[in-house]
Amino acid sequence: MQTRIHDTLSAVAAAKPDALAMIDHRDASYSWSDLQAATTEAKAVLSAQGVKPGDRVVMVFENCLAVCAFLFAASQLDAISVPLNARLTHAELDRLITHSDPSAVVFCSDASEAAVIHGKAFSAKPKMGRFGTVGVFKRDGSQAEPSFDAAEDQVAILLYTSGTTGVPKAAMLTHHNLLSAAQASAKVRGMQDDDMTFLALPLSHIFGLVTFLSICGAQGAMRLEARFSVERLYGALQTDVTLLPAVPQMHAHLFHYARAQNKPRYDRGLLRFVSSGGAPLDPVWKREAEAFYGIPLQNGYGLTEGSAGVCATKSPLGDPDVSVGHPMEGSLFRLDFEAEGATPKDGIGEILVGGPQVMKGYFRDPDQSEKVLSEDGFFRTGDLGRFDEEDRLHIVGRSKELIIRSGFNVYPVEVEAALTDHPEVIMAGVVGRPAAGNEEVLAFVKVAPECTLDETALAAFVKDKLAPYKRPTRIILAQDLPAAPTGKILKAKLISTFSDKL
Repeated sequence: MQTRIHDTLSAVAAAKPDALAMIDHRDASYSWSDLQAATTEAKAVLSAQGVKPGDRVVMVFENCLAVCAFLFAASQLDAISVPLNARLTHAELDRLITHSDPSAVVFCSDASEAAVIHGKAFSAKPKMGRFGTVGVFKRDGSQAEPSFDAAEDQVAILLYTSGTTGVPKAAMLTHHNLLSAAQASAKVRGMQDDDMTFLALPLSHIFGLVTFLSICGAQGAMRLEARFSVERLYGALQTDVTLLPAVPQMHAHLFHYARAQNKPRYDRGLLRFVSSGGAPLDPVWKREAEAFYGIPLQNGYGLTEGSAGVCATKSPLGDPDVSVGHPMEGSLFRLDFEAEGATPKDGIGEILVGGPQVMKGYFRDPDQSEKVLSEDGFFRTGDLGRFDEEDRLHIVGRSKELIIRSGFNVYPVEVEAALTDHPEVIMAGVVGRPAAGNEEVLAFVKVAPECTLDETALAAFVKDKLAPYKRPTRIILAQDLPAAPTGKILKAKLISTFSDKL
C-alpha cells in the first residue's frame, strides 16, 4: 500500500529499474533507477542540512531531473516540499520563502538561469550529484510542523495558488490528496506503462505536478520540458508522444506553428489521448483541435485546492459537448445557488467540490481555511457552473470576475470564446472596469505577428455572436499578454500592462 508520494518511485524502480523514465530538455535520458539514485543523493543533501519531518523545503526551478529527485527526497524525510517557479521575481520569491518558513531552499540550476541568479542572491552553496547541480541555502529559525503517520494527515506539498498579489495562500496537499489525484488522473487518461507523455506544464503548478505523479504511478515515461516550446512539442509529436495534457494556449500555439509549416493536420498516428484544461471549450475551437489531432479532445476542470483534476470528459470524436464532463474518481460536487454571481433561474451556482483530493487547508491560515472549507469537507471554488440534462458540469466563469453591465451579468468566458472563434486570435482575456456607475467590458487578445486584424474588424466579427451588453467596449490587440508559466492569462495585470492603449 502506497502512503507517501515517493512510494510510486520505489514501486516502479523495483519493477522496471532499467526502463526509460524521462527525457529532459537537453534530450538526456534517465531510467527509473537513475531517478532513484538521484533521489538517494538528494536525500543525503537535505539530511546534511538538518531537514527533519515537518520542515519545509523550498525548491526553486524550471522542470528538470533535480526537482523530481528533491520532491521524492523530501517525501522520504516526511518534510514538506514547496515548489516555486524560478521565473518569479526576487521580491515575489522572497515573500513566499518568508511565508512558507522553510529550513532549506534548493535552487535547481541545470535547467534555469533564473534559478542560478536567485541562488547567488541567497549565497546558496553548490552541491553536485546524480541529480545534477543545485544551490542550497540553509535557513535558520524555521519552525517544524507536526508530522503524522496517516497519509490523510501528513502534508506532502505546499502549493501557492495563482494570483498571490495580496496575502500569499499555500494549499496544504497531503500524500493522500496527491496519490488519489494521480490515480484518478491516470484512470481518466487510460495511462499505460508504454505511454510517453509530453510534460511542459511546470511542476510548480498543480496540473504539472499531478501529471508527473500519475506518470510515475502508471510506470510510463515522460518528455520533461524545462519550459514550453512549440517547436519541441511539434517535434515530439512526430517522434514518440502518446499522451498530451496541455492548457488551451499550448494547443493554440501548436496549431499556428503547424500551419506555418504547411502541416494543417497531425498525421503521425502515435497520439492516443489529448486533453485541454484551464478554460471552457468553444465548439468551433474544439472542432478545429479534433480536425488537427484526428482524435477526441478531452476537456477537464481542476484547481490547486482540489489537487488538480476533479472533473473530465470521455467524449467520442466529433461530440459537440463542451462541458468539463463528469466527476473524476472520488470527487463530489454540489452547487450553492445563494452565492455571489449565482442565477438560480438558469441553474447557475457556485461550485463546491468534495472528496479525497480536497486540500487539508491553507498553511498557517485557519481563518481563510474556514472561509473556503465547509464542515463536511467541501471546498468553495469561487467558480460558477451548471449541470446539464446529462449531469455534465459546465463552467460559466469566476464569481469574482463576473462583470455586471447595465444590470446584466456578463461572464468573461463567453466573450472570450466569441473572440477566439476568429482564426487569427490565439487567446483572449476579458475583464471589467468601473465606468460612470456601470462596468465596461475590456477585451485583450493575442494575435500572430503577421496578423492584419484590427479592433474594428474584430468588433464586427463578434457583433452577431454576443448580445449588445456583452460586446467589448474596447478590444486591445497585442502579440503577447501577461501570463503565468502555464500560459494562463494573468487577468489582474491586463489593464495595467496596456494602460497606455486604453
